[in-house]
Amino acid sequence: MTDPLLAVYDDQLRGSAEVVGARSWERSGPLWMGAFGDHGLVSYRSLAGLDRAAVAGLVRVSLDHFAADPEVATVEWKTRGHDRPAELPGWLESLGFVAEEVETVMLGEAAHLADAPAPPDGVVVRRVDALPDRAALLDAAADLQAAVFGYGGDGAELLARVERSEGNTEVWVAEADGVVVSAGRLEVVPGTECAGLWGGVTLPQWRGRGIYRALTAARAESALQHGVRHLHSDCTAMSRPILERSGLRAVTTTTPYVWRG
Repeated sequence: MTDPLLAVYDDQLRGSAEVVGARSWERSGPLWMGAFGDHGLVSYRSLAGLDRAAVAGLVRVSLDHFAADPEVATVEWKTRGHDRPAELPGWLESLGFVAEEVETVMLGEAAHLADAPAPPDGVVVRRVDALPDRAALLDAAADLQAAVFGYGGDGAELLARVERSEGNTEVWVAEADGVVVSAGRLEVVPGTECAGLWGGVTLPQWRGRGIYRALTAARAESALQHGVRHLHSDCTAMSRPILERSGLRAVTTTTPYVWRG
């Protein structure tokens, strides 16, 4: 029997849904290719039935596409653990891609995440992408991600993404004494019942106090106001327990295979 949540993921959150918010995108055969800042993303709904030669041809199409964009420095093929052909990861590695950390795809009802205890005293959770001083606040959110994860840090690209989204990208932060200590985005996927929780990050010294949970609940409540039913997240081992306690469920895994030229 097909997992209904996995069916939601495959039907509503792959292909075109994954290039929403890109500064540019193009479709070629089964591939959807989007540019996000200096990062190129390759996604697809299915490659089932393709052999190694066919996949190699698609890889060349994608690399040629992004080579024409001088801003793109890395290209990611987004693979999923339940996809076919099962040999795809090995084929990508043989073609020069390097596997990064496996993440878990979590999915569930937005209503399950909307209720959470208040953040600790002195911590304020708020949406910042529509405020008059949003440029500085988006810079702070991006800098936080760069400090913790070692990538990101481009507040200007985050601002451009917000502006391109026409209200579908929201940036939320948690602040203590005016300092951003946690941040994350809500990405509403037009034409679906879904939204994504992305970029969740908390300073190490502020973890374990319920701040990320409160930030998640605030985004879930906002999603419900948009008419969203399902929330999803590609999460690390650190975030997975929090999302599981909130009612999301693991439906598959995703592994980025990255090409750096």
